[in-house]
Amino acid sequence: MATEFIWQLPVASDGRYGDARAIRRGERDGSERSVFSPGVSDPRGDNFNYFDYLYQVARATDLAGFDGLQIPDDPDADESWIVAAYAARATRHVRILAEFPASRGSSVFAAKNAISFQRFSKGRFAWQIGLGGNELQRRWYGDHLEEADLLPRIEEFVTVARGVTSGKKFSFAGRFFEVLEGGFGGPLSAYPLPPVYLSGNSDAALSLSARVADVHIFDALPVAQLRPAVAHLKALADQEGRKVAAGLRIDLVARETEREALFEARRYLNQSGQQRTVADPAVGSNYWHGLSYGRNGAAASLFGDYEQVAKRLAEYGEAGVESFILSAVPHLEEAYRIGELVLPVARGLASAERRLAA
Repeated sequence: MATEFIWQLPVASDGRYGDARAIRRGERDGSERSVFSPGVSDPRGDNFNYFDYLYQVARATDLAGFDGLQIPDDPDADESWIVAAYAARATRHVRILAEFPASRGSSVFAAKNAISFQRFSKGRFAWQIGLGGNELQRRWYGDHLEEADLLPRIEEFVTVARGVTSGKKFSFAGRFFEVLEGGFGGPLSAYPLPPVYLSGNSDAALSLSARVADVHIFDALPVAQLRPAVAHLKALADQEGRKVAAGLRIDLVARETEREALFEARRYLNQSGQQRTVADPAVGSNYWHGLSYGRNGAAASLFGDYEQVAKRLAEYGEAGVESFILSAVPHLEEAYRIGELVLPVARGLASAERRLAA
């Protein structure tokens, strides 16, 4: 696959320039004061909510030239599939990647929903199937499955969903799902299941992706550490007779100069209250472990001037990464910044690398 760049939608909260604290932009109730200074009224009142802001971010992603928009599954946020449908109506070109756990119900019903989504979005939907959070979060949703059964359930979920969208009668009897001569007819039979993105760093997770995923998303690691993991994924997929693309979840802090980017990163860190739990950045590599993990879930961030960040992304591409899930605070303004000043350079470097490889 060609290299793709996907922007994460901030479903639970975001920040704003000059204030990186977590807020729900565009949404406040009667007990909250206006974000404007004294004497300046906020004409929005309670006529808007956070969905209006998410609409703006989705539009920015489309206009800035990203390839996709990721909707995280967050226990403190609105339902990812509902947000995904809302974002699809706000966009025309980007792929909508919705994250959800396999515990959400029938895989057949999920497949039917996905096909309907494909029909109205003109094939722009994709699945990112996760574990459903930690043990406590899974209990919140009534999911009492043992840890060891989470990955096998995902495999059955995908197997059944693909089976009923194959255009043939499909039967399956597993530990978690069962269907007898299932499958869709009529207009629903004309669409395949959306691409499947999975994640995880364990050997079991990589083996699962080798069997059923289209893309496997790795947590951020330095390039030298990620390269053998990507090679291992490719080798496992080859054993299964399949091709699986490697993805990377990482955040960005890009500015005119490296010094300015480092200043912005430290300002964000100070306002987020994580100073005591986050290590100093890796000198010379533009890599900062844990910078925005508490907000965006990215294990690390790249910081630097626009060309430096683009080169670091290209280095990951050279190591085998074909799909990038990116974000930065605030997501609206940074979508334009990254889309206009980083992605064109990164795409140019990736194209040059492919020509050399050929």
